[in-house]
Amino acid sequence: NGQIVQESSTKDMIFDVPTLINFCSMDTTLMPGTIILTGTPAGVGYVRDPPLYLKAGDRVSVQIEGIGKLINPVVGPVTDAAT
Repeated sequence: NGQIVQESSTKDMIFDVPTLINFCSMDTTLMPGTIILTGTPAGVGYVRDPPLYLKAGDRVSVQIEGIGKLINPVVGPVTDAAT
């Protein structure tokens, strides 16, 4: 929605990316496209005062420098038309 809620860099992580890849590959084969989830930076919505949650109509934008930006709309719950 145009408001920065969370912002961080890999240089703020406890372990650098090569160390994470090395650790993860110790007991599993990392295939092309493997995603390593590392957690979230400060600013998580539920711990804010008041809490901040996504709602229908919001737009979530994620940007990686040198790669690009991904923007996703938030939609409401899917309901069964027969009910």
